[in-house]
Amino acid sequence: MDAETRSSSAVEADDLQAIARRANAVAANVGSVILGKEDVIRASVVALLAGGHVIIEDYPGVGKTLLAKALARSVSCRFARIQFTPDLLPSDVTGVSVFDQKTTAFEFRPGPIFANIVLADEINRSSPKTQASLLESMEERQATIDNITHLIAPPFMVIATQNPIEYEGTYPLPEAQLDRFMMRLSLGYPTAEAEEAILEAQASRDPFAELAAVIDTAEVLAMQEAVSRVKVMPELRRYVVDVLTATRTSRDVYLGASPRAGIALVRAAKALALLRGREFVVPQDVKDLAGRVLSHRIILSPEARMHGQNEEAVIAGLLESVPVPGP
Repeated sequence: MDAETRSSSAVEADDLQAIARRANAVAANVGSVILGKEDVIRASVVALLAGGHVIIEDYPGVGKTLLAKALARSVSCRFARIQFTPDLLPSDVTGVSVFDQKTTAFEFRPGPIFANIVLADEINRSSPKTQASLLESMEERQATIDNITHLIAPPFMVIATQNPIEYEGTYPLPEAQLDRFMMRLSLGYPTAEAEEAILEAQASRDPFAELAAVIDTAEVLAMQEAVSRVKVMPELRRYVVDVLTATRTSRDVYLGASPRAGIALVRAAKALALLRGREFVVPQDVKDLAGRVLSHRIILSPEARMHGQNEEAVIAGLLESVPVPGP
């Protein structure tokens, strides 16, 4: 390697380290509001850097909406919130064309989906028709209204929330919709120490009201471009393929993970490697994210459900059975 190449590599490594520091600053900013959930916060930042969407599934009152709003406020970009209800229409999400009498032409008025970070709150409360209005936007970063396609400016991220135990008046998301989400996250109840800190922080002030942005949209785009430069060795790609194959051949799994799941897992692992200050992916990056990326993309067999297994436990077991590539 000549001196010019070594110098170029050193500059690129320095850039990646600087971007990693900025990305971790976003996680720390969100962590000032969501206490004791560093792993979940880091996973949400990973999804942002990887250009993916997130669905947060958990019980009421544990901070699902607050996590989404805190992540959005940490980035100086356009934020929109859609409160999903049974009477919500697809046009309320994507927008509508309105006839202008002055110009005698139809004028398109974009809906809230044309934002950088979109919070789809209680997404399973709306009808399947309204849920389906997100499919094109989440996959292709565009929306087609009246046969005219409108592009959504990057960066673009959908953060959806839903309550897993409430079935009255809800419409479960179909597999095609779930497959659009890069990760499924769950906050869970905080530890006793974290909950005590939450009560103390909320007693006299609102920490969310004091939250300020630490990066802007240009920095998010730069981070996403830096993620694309993170290296994945052929052995790591084969390891991901082996994990996907294991989900398709396991007796505990009725429907295995799709190739789209493998793409999402690789992208997420690259973003996590960047957060950890590396310009290359290691097997641990894949293992740390496999449960969150794959669990909502598989369907367990009736026998596995009968024995009380869940998707996360099955994925963890499969990871133990798949050989990890050496250094």
